[in-house]
Amino acid sequence: MAEGKIINDPVFGFIKIPRGPLMEIVDHPLMQRLRHIKQLGLASVVYPGAQHTRFQHSLGAFHLMSEAVVSLSQKGIFIFDSEAEAIKAAILMHDIGHGPYSHVLEHTLMEGVSHEDVSLMMMEQINSEMNGCLNLALNIFKDQYPKHFLHQLISSQLDMDRLDYLRRDSFFTGVTEGNIGSARIIKMLNVVDDRLVVDSKGIYSIENYLTSRRLMYWQVYLHKTTVGTEKMLVNLLSRAKGLMQEGKDLFATPSLKYFLQNHVDFDFFQNHKEALEYYGHLDDTDIHCSIKEWTKSDDKVLSLLAQNTVNRRPFKVEIHDTPISQARLTELEDELIQKTGVGREEVKHLYNVSTIQKDMYDIHDDRITILYKDGVMKDITEASEIINVQLLSKKIRKYYLCYHKI
Repeated sequence: MAEGKIINDPVFGFIKIPRGPLMEIVDHPLMQRLRHIKQLGLASVVYPGAQHTRFQHSLGAFHLMSEAVVSLSQKGIFIFDSEAEAIKAAILMHDIGHGPYSHVLEHTLMEGVSHEDVSLMMMEQINSEMNGCLNLALNIFKDQYPKHFLHQLISSQLDMDRLDYLRRDSFFTGVTEGNIGSARIIKMLNVVDDRLVVDSKGIYSIENYLTSRRLMYWQVYLHKTTVGTEKMLVNLLSRAKGLMQEGKDLFATPSLKYFLQNHVDFDFFQNHKEALEYYGHLDDTDIHCSIKEWTKSDDKVLSLLAQNTVNRRPFKVEIHDTPISQARLTELEDELIQKTGVGREEVKHLYNVSTIQKDMYDIHDDRITILYKDGVMKDITEASEIINVQLLSKKIRKYYLCYHKI
């Protein structure tokens, strides 16, 4: 085992991590923290098998990146060994800044700070600890390197991140409609004028990829029960944060308490070095053990939401095609007050109004380009005979009303 370590992955089989910088990244505490953050947040309330982690996903994306480097090199696309190592390092760390339950609490514990912002901060910290050997990886990650196609392998409409999470999430949820031919897609990748393209023989795999992505979003990621549970957790953490900032002493782990007691935004993060340290110790466990204690709280709203979360009683969900009217919200508040006995101000924590918008393919973004044998290139929406470009690029907007079951 002198050359590296072998990890047995249920989706892709054996994944080899070579010794050196890549192994150092995998072993770093900030990477190991991802073992305790679920990839799909609270989707396990619907799909009990969805227990896989951000760490598993990062290793899977690394594996696919390794395959992509080999495939492109075989087609004569020259990639230096240093560049290959750099993009593998970048894809390993691309999700390192995710917080507890992945996207669910991204804007609850903090404001104006995305997981991408934190990922970059953590990558820079690891780079400093490794004496700058990740400078190239950071430049590629930030798209500040001359070879743009290397950045596209990390972040684009057809990157290794998406290819892994669709395969992996399909596998662990059991939603077979989301299964994609990732190996076939990678074999069909090519580069023209410093941009990723797909050889025309791969067009059917791309059609399946885009269709599967659409199905996975509405069947798994935005399943109404998952959304209802996530919104309930957001309201629960918001209530706890409000109570703590009013001076109430609630049980919480030190890392969680730091973000509940402080108003953390981007400037706060920049001016308080300890913020990143606390964040680096925060994972799903902090949230879960705190919520279990909150079920016994003397605050009626906090206790009710915590009990609902622990005992899997998600918010009821109404999905509308038009914005929720104020009259409907007033009616709902009156019903909730009568049923639960909470006050007019507190009742706002027992429901959530949100707008969810998703387009599966943006023709104005990093396009998926099909390359034909004669050198002609077409966007997938022009090349495909079955994909409806208007449907595919349509921005679907739905209005969600989630509330405590009456």
